[in-house]
Amino acid sequence: MTNANEPVQETPNENAPFFNIQRVYLKDCSIEQPNSPQVFLEQDTPEIEIQLDVSASRLQDIIFEVVVKSVLTIKQKDKVALLIELHQAGIFDIKNVEDSQLDPILGIACPTIIYPYLRSNMADLIARGGFAPIHLSEINFQVLYEQRLEKLQLEQDASQNQPNSAQV
Repeated sequence: MTNANEPVQETPNENAPFFNIQRVYLKDCSIEQPNSPQVFLEQDTPEIEIQLDVSASRLQDIIFEVVVKSVLTIKQKDKVALLIELHQAGIFDIKNVEDSQLDPILGIACPTIIYPYLRSNMADLIARGGFAPIHLSEINFQVLYEQRLEKLQLEQDASQNQPNSAQV
């Protein structure tokens, strides 16, 4: 007989979807200023280029690493003033998720968690390099994920439509 005032203990469902952030960490970082100090004497507006990529790998059965990689290049008159490469990573526990849902979690949800750390580290390195603050804009990882899927589909379609030159 249970007391009406006692909380009901629910047993955790072992088959329920599970997502956990183990840690977010700076995996790799490099900063180069190949044309310093001369670039600091330039008065022209610098040209800024940013590249971004996401990768994921399974470390163990339910443990995944997701890495958001960014390369920032600042140029002054076609000379590289600053080059920063950052790999911000996270380790995530994910289980009881269908395969069709796992890829979007790794390609959208995890990078969305990691990216603010990358932005902060990038802004800090830019300032430490002696440059005016630059803050990377927010990114919609769902749009990037969908673009990546579309590109893969186009590449698959193109490879299937290629005539096989080995056949005579």
